[in-house]
Amino acid sequence: MTRVPTAIKLHSAAAVLELNYAGGGDCRLEAEFLRVHSPSAEVRGHGRGREVLQTGKRGVRLTGVEPVGNYAVKLRFDDGHDSGIYSWEYLHGLCSRKDELWRDYLDRLRAAGASRDPAAPDVQILRFTEPK
Repeated sequence: MTRVPTAIKLHSAAAVLELNYAGGGDCRLEAEFLRVHSPSAEVRGHGRGREVLQTGKRGVRLTGVEPVGNYAVKLRFDDGHDSGIYSWEYLHGLCSRKDELWRDYLDRLRAAGASRDPAAPDVQILRFTEPK
């Protein structure tokens, strides 16, 4: 049986999405966690084993939540990502497996030699020589 949230709260300052459920079991999911576990094709790829490891997403923020019918929400992130449709079932799965999924994500980052931190912006260096 799919658990449907009774309320969804976007805490912009804390970058957290809070899901409230009847009878308890409320859940708080951080924006970075939601972004790297987006159900979009950009993240999940087009088939098993074709997932795309999301790097540099530390500090990403949620900028909006909009309902999709009676079965899901679409989340918008400040890095421009907005193509994931988070069904009630998917969100509940993220809540119930949060610790395991986060550990797995960190292990995959380590194995890839990648980081949660955004890449430093390109640096342009101009060198001048003294006139003779």
